[in-house]
Amino acid sequence: MSRIRHVSGSRLIMAGTAATTATLLVAALAPGATAADRPAPSPAAALDNAAAALLDHATELNLTGAQDTEARDVIVDQDGTQHVRYDRTYRELPVLGGDFVVHLGPDGDYRGANRATRTPVSLSTVTPKLSAPKAADLAANALRAVNPGELLKKLTAQPELVVDALHGTPKLAWRTDAAALDSLGNPVARTVLTDAGTGARIDAWDTIETASGDGESLYGGTVPLETTTSGSAYQLKDPTRGGTYTGDAENQTDLCFLTICLVRAPATLFTDDDNHWGTGTAADRASAAVDAQYGTDATWDYYKDVHGRSGIAGDGKGSYNRVHYGTRYNNAFWDDGCFCMTYGDGDGTTFGPLVSLDVAGHEMSHGVTSSTAALTYSGESGGLNEATSDIFGTLVEWHAGNSTDAGDYLIGENVVRDGFGRDALRYMDKPSRDGSSADCWSTSLGDLDVHYSSGVANHFAYLLAEGSGAKTVGGVAYDSPTCDGSTVLGIGRDKLGDIWYRALTVYMTSSTDYAGARTATLSAAGDLYGTDSDEYAAVGAAWSAVNVVA
Repeated sequence: MSRIRHVSGSRLIMAGTAATTATLLVAALAPGATAADRPAPSPAAALDNAAAALLDHATELNLTGAQDTEARDVIVDQDGTQHVRYDRTYRELPVLGGDFVVHLGPDGDYRGANRATRTPVSLSTVTPKLSAPKAADLAANALRAVNPGELLKKLTAQPELVVDALHGTPKLAWRTDAAALDSLGNPVARTVLTDAGTGARIDAWDTIETASGDGESLYGGTVPLETTTSGSAYQLKDPTRGGTYTGDAENQTDLCFLTICLVRAPATLFTDDDNHWGTGTAADRASAAVDAQYGTDATWDYYKDVHGRSGIAGDGKGSYNRVHYGTRYNNAFWDDGCFCMTYGDGDGTTFGPLVSLDVAGHEMSHGVTSSTAALTYSGESGGLNEATSDIFGTLVEWHAGNSTDAGDYLIGENVVRDGFGRDALRYMDKPSRDGSSADCWSTSLGDLDVHYSSGVANHFAYLLAEGSGAKTVGGVAYDSPTCDGSTVLGIGRDKLGDIWYRALTVYMTSSTDYAGARTATLSAAGDLYGTDSDEYAAVGAAWSAVNVVA
């Protein structure tokens, strides 16, 4: 079994030449050494190798002189195998679905690529017939349509010209980010993709992704916190985890999503005189901050301890949290624009403060997905995006080992209130228990909201970890059926996490659907355990058990 070293999740500018690569490889071999003795290449060497591969395989990858590529992520396995993830532009326009991952052997030899689309990109013109103001109007109307009865305030829509290669033949399109405040002052936002030639809507999706002192938290009991000394006081800022901190949004809201930023709620840093934070009650505003900071710490530790990933983007930099956001705001979200987590207090009837450990792990994992596969937040890929956050949010909760908030396969069980009508947001053993999520794949799955189409991957993940049938895990009773009547034997949570993380960071792309996820996870299992292993067979069996077949 090879162990994986994640090098970076930040954007990397492609540099170097094939000649430079050859020099690096030759220098790495001492006299008398064999290829097996060669140390793993550096990230810079992997980028050089990939640059040479792009030149040699430009035709195969449908790269032309009108296109540019930019490396987004580099992973180097311990045995020297390299994986470089790219985005592409066409005549300086972003190509949606243009991303791909190049795979290279230890010697830098090209082994293949995973591509979001295989269709060549070639347009007769990049001049739109539909004007930008008209695209903005269409997107604004689309946002109003999904918020019926609301008088939206401060509504703005910002169009960007792109090439859409996600939906069939590549075409010129407007990607417009529309955002506003609802009647309570809380943010609503939607991205609308419009054909720049005909004005027809291509797709649309929500853009808010619905996820050493000590502190008394709302949900996790007394928890440890690393803080920063400031004079005679302390700041809720963790210098050991990239400077991650938690601030008070003061019940304000922002209007800042993707490229749009008109208003941003504050994140007033929490301070304390004795380094003992919160009281464990909502009456103390610091209590929710304790949960948020603790959730950030636990998520950071999970990715670092288990996957060797330093920070959400893999670059060692911390994010930050805002608590007490909006008015009775029943949501929590990750925002790439501020690289931050934001938590509402809930309305008190259906939800309490949405700062529980698995919610933090869920939402922050959206940031990991954004930095790696960037799964499009609509259709089947959107369901996989949501499921990725449910899977890792669950694994974060188990990894934390907090006896007050013990690990389970329930999502958001601590934040729901009696008015919600059930005891969790979602259930991984049998997702349909929530009344809306799908247990099994079908041809209509992509038409569901992404929070419900995620059920198939959540079901797969539970089956792969724990197996089918009735059982009690960690004091909680589960009963997971299979869609084909088969019996599935689980391989454990740790192996589930390793396989899904490998698939997400190495093989999945923005357009990966459920069939692609099966292929990606089998490739990951083959890398980690071998294609003749029990683990590889279990991945195939678990997918077949939810109707995702070869």
